Amino acid sequence: MKLVLKIAQKEFAGFFASPTAFIFLGAFLAVTLFTFFWVETFFARNIADVRPLFEWMPLLMIFLAAAITMRMWSEERRSGTLEFLLTAPVSNTQLVLGKFLACFGLVAVALVLTLPVPFTVSLIGLLDWGPVLGGYLATLFLAAAYLSIGLFVSARSSNQIVSLIVTTLICGFFYLLGSDSLTSLFGNSASEWLKSLGSGSRFESITRGMLDVRDIFYYLSLVGVFLALNVFTLESLRWAGNPNNARHRRWMWLTGVAIANFMAANLWLAPINQARVDMTAGQQFSISAATRGYLAQLQEPMLIRGYFSAQTHPLLAPLVPRLRDLLQEYAIAGEGRLRVEFIDPQQDPELEQEANQKYQIKPIPFQFASKYQSSVVNSYFNILIQYGDEHQVLGFRDLIDIKLKSETDLDVELRNPEYDLTQAIKKVLYAYQGAGDLFANLTGDLIFKGYISADGDLPEVLQNLRQELDDVLADAQNKADGRLTIDIQDPEANNGALAAQLKEAFGFRPMSTGLFSTQTFWFYMTLESAGRTIQVPLPENFDKAGLELGLQAALKRFSSGFLKTVAVHMPTVTPAMPHMGLPAQGQPHYVLRASLEEERNLINTDLKSGQVPEQTDLLMLINPDKLDDKQLFAVDQFLMRGGAVVMATSPYRVDSEGALSASAHDAGLADWLAHHGLKLNESLVMDPQNAAFPIPVNRNLGGFVIRETKMVNYPYFVDIRQDGLAQGGIITGGLNQVTMTWPSPIDLDEERLQQHQVTPLLRSTEDAWTSTELQIQPDFNLHGDSGFAQGDPAGQQLLAVAVEGRFESYFKDKPSPFAANPAEENASDEVDDVQVAEPEGPVITRVIDQSPASARIILFASNNFVSDLMLDLAASGLGTEYRKPIELIENTLDWSLEDRGLLEIRGRAHFSRVLDPLGQGGQVFWEYLNYGLAMLGLLLIWLIRRQQQMAKRLRQARLLAS
Repeated sequence: MKLVLKIAQKEFAGFFASPTAFIFLGAFLAVTLFTFFWVETFFARNIADVRPLFEWMPLLMIFLAAAITMRMWSEERRSGTLEFLLTAPVSNTQLVLGKFLACFGLVAVALVLTLPVPFTVSLIGLLDWGPVLGGYLATLFLAAAYLSIGLFVSARSSNQIVSLIVTTLICGFFYLLGSDSLTSLFGNSASEWLKSLGSGSRFESITRGMLDVRDIFYYLSLVGVFLALNVFTLESLRWAGNPNNARHRRWMWLTGVAIANFMAANLWLAPINQARVDMTAGQQFSISAATRGYLAQLQEPMLIRGYFSAQTHPLLAPLVPRLRDLLQEYAIAGEGRLRVEFIDPQQDPELEQEANQKYQIKPIPFQFASKYQSSVVNSYFNILIQYGDEHQVLGFRDLIDIKLKSETDLDVELRNPEYDLTQAIKKVLYAYQGAGDLFANLTGDLIFKGYISADGDLPEVLQNLRQELDDVLADAQNKADGRLTIDIQDPEANNGALAAQLKEAFGFRPMSTGLFSTQTFWFYMTLESAGRTIQVPLPENFDKAGLELGLQAALKRFSSGFLKTVAVHMPTVTPAMPHMGLPAQGQPHYVLRASLEEERNLINTDLKSGQVPEQTDLLMLINPDKLDDKQLFAVDQFLMRGGAVVMATSPYRVDSEGALSASAHDAGLADWLAHHGLKLNESLVMDPQNAAFPIPVNRNLGGFVIRETKMVNYPYFVDIRQDGLAQGGIITGGLNQVTMTWPSPIDLDEERLQQHQVTPLLRSTEDAWTSTELQIQPDFNLHGDSGFAQGDPAGQQLLAVAVEGRFESYFKDKPSPFAANPAEENASDEVDDVQVAEPEGPVITRVIDQSPASARIILFASNNFVSDLMLDLAASGLGTEYRKPIELIENTLDWSLEDRGLLEIRGRAHFSRVLDPLGQGGQVFWEYLNYGLAMLGLLLIWLIRRQQQMAKRLRQARLLAS
């Protein structure tokens, strides 16, 4: 080994004996950095990764390896020194390994000089170092394979130019085998086989951050094959001209056996897909514990079937093998409960008919053009998840993210395949279980407690309900198989001792049939388990069906096997009617609704009845408008029952029709929020750290006002990053950035919130300021490029907060809104004799004074940060779909509903780590900094080599002098 290292040291020093090595290194760095910043438009991508650095590496390394190795043996043959080497007391294997290590060392030096790129990227964004390490490892293995090919070719020719050309052709052939240009001409099976032979496709797998033994051994086998051929070539040159003998044949057999073993080992490793290491942050490409937990709930076999056409769009074709690998991981994790199939429907008419008719899976016409032709391909790209009689279909729009790199160039990637698949599995699993036994997935025993007055003290309508309650509970007890205990007590018994306890513990107080009624009674119901208490709501219509629905909703909150129900209160959207001159009213939230409906039951509620629907697990208010007392009462009492209320509201409404303008907005929640220690200031937050969005701007051109769209840094769009996100928080987990549009600051009443758990979720930067100006259109004539006057920094502003604990009702010691007679509210002061109208149907008034400790308020101080308009503006600015606000709401709901499974998986998605905001000057600075550091590295190498040469000459001079 010492001899090998001495040969490698001599050859490595020979590279720097002339300017050749510096020329190679300089050219490599120049091309690499040019492709990183200009060809791949790093800053325009706005993603904190170094994927563009390795995007072109398989091609660049071909030319670098060919240039390095072209003279290694060819020069020896041309100069006649090869004969001396072959007759020296050194084995051919040692010579080959020495030259190989010298070339490999030069490539390693070239890669070291690119290290400033990932380090500088990490300074301007949250960089995942796993794919970076994978990229450098992949490059080293790829370089080793190309170098071994180049050394073999160089040993076969005495002409350096011939060696350069032939090496380039052979390396290019291996790269072409797995390229999309070639594999797109074949079906899925053939294309996967070609990708397994291609050097570039293997390279891409490692650069994603997934270190697979099969990929590593592929490169090592190429190294072994061509180094063996190199040794054999030198041996054949040694006995050239001599007659063939047994020793020659033995060398041929040994070389052939070595090559065959390398090839056979690749075939043996091909079906083994467990020997992999996921180096990404959060283990993005590994099955999570949450997914395994859902799969463990399977009681019957589940089928996951992939519908992938042999001919598909070239941008989708590379994603198919990755989905296949992931689904195989699901099959392994399912431990026999999950069956995975892959079919091409166009090859099986019966399965295609079943897909079309039963599952509504249709082929999608993809149009694409190359430099040779333009064509349309009808292709399948779907995944079916079936469990029992429930099924869910994922199409290509559900699985991919599209990034617009330029007007003609798209980047297509899998969005978060594990999350999408597990979300679909959860949905069909819970839907199937929801049709079965409610008690099947309970983790402990339940106690139903009824605090109900004696029948004689109840109104007539509740006497009937009391009898129906017995029937409902008896039926539930039969199904519970001993896991449900029933305890019904009269709070007024024993001198009202229980009534006092209920008021203290839950805030319950006697009900009445009206404001002036003297008849009071009790009718409260709760479910308890493991120290947790959920109130069963009193049915709105006092009927058995409503009672069953409320009990089922409470039971589901103790179970992990059912879809949760979210009641949503949103403004009504009225479409525009141009023929009548009426503009559209309200901002739609279709994207938010579609996302929430994927894994939850969504129901609309206007709250005007004064009650939240009985089956509700969580209440969400988006941009509420002028809530009246009954609507506010519904919100308040839902919170008092231990519910979670998520709201997005602000004191301002923004009109985007015409020029941007803001106006005062009354949600009807200000006093209610203040009562609970939360105050929305009547101002808007502006932050120098903001997002660039297309803003409509009016420009005066020769007396004509032209409306155009301009990309500006808009301070009302607060760009919240690491310092502004709750550190280690569950709600903000997996998020590295979110944009809040036109937010207002939140003030906390510390005195009221002393006994609560308060979690600040989103904050602005320290340099943010507030403004009460309603003119929010940028004025570039008055304020220059910024468009706005810079205010004095007001410090970090709280923009979102979560509060958990015991809340006191806003309506405590106040009459219930149900008790107020509508006739009294509408009576005029000038009329003395008023006929009081009797309300229709029974009116039961009750106010729960206090909530349990599980009650939660989550407040986002923006009316429209999740509206379709804001998401579209963000997408047009980034060139890709923007879902960060949606993910934030998803996380909030999962945390509020204590559904941590999908929250954990979603938190592992780091595909879109965005860069910190940089102006044009900042981008130029970082770009030239990388060029400067690369050149500085070259200069340092030259200085070290120069010093070594001077030291060597000094030693020679001293030797001659002696």
